[in-house]
Amino acid sequence: MTSPAPEADVSAAAYREAMAQLASAVHLVTTDGPGGRAGLTASSVCSVSDAPPTLLVCLNRASSAYPAFLRNGVLCINTLSAGHEGLAADFAGRVPPGERFTGEGWGQLETGAPVLSEALIAFDCRIVDRHAVGTHDVLICAVAALAEARGADRLLYANRRYHVLPR
Repeated sequence: MTSPAPEADVSAAAYREAMAQLASAVHLVTTDGPGGRAGLTASSVCSVSDAPPTLLVCLNRASSAYPAFLRNGVLCINTLSAGHEGLAADFAGRVPPGERFTGEGWGQLETGAPVLSEALIAFDCRIVDRHAVGTHDVLICAVAALAEARGADRLLYANRRYHVLPR
């Protein structure tokens, strides 16, 4: 489903600058399956409903990982804790896609999507719907399983840099 583009009086640059002022949790969004293993760093994750547990994530259609997410139909939102700045940078493009899953503790829950063992929280999901909006798809995801590592400080992104929020 494609939504019509609204008429905008705000430039893309001004919008990006305004959005940079918002603090967001940092997530590694991962997938695995017939489309291959892929992952990226994202801050655009939001709860939709708790009955049934559903969240959304926004994914740029120009991302090299985009085809894998669509073909696999599953993903895991791995919320990062303090100390994962390097891993966030790796998944944001500092290292090639084929090297992003080396050196860390990766497992799986129900869907087979990669779960970071040290993630603050991991939402293992099935993609149940998607909506094209501008350059991105809004993926609606049913949560199939959760994993939690309690007690860690949170990693946030604001003003184009990482920050730590103590627990």
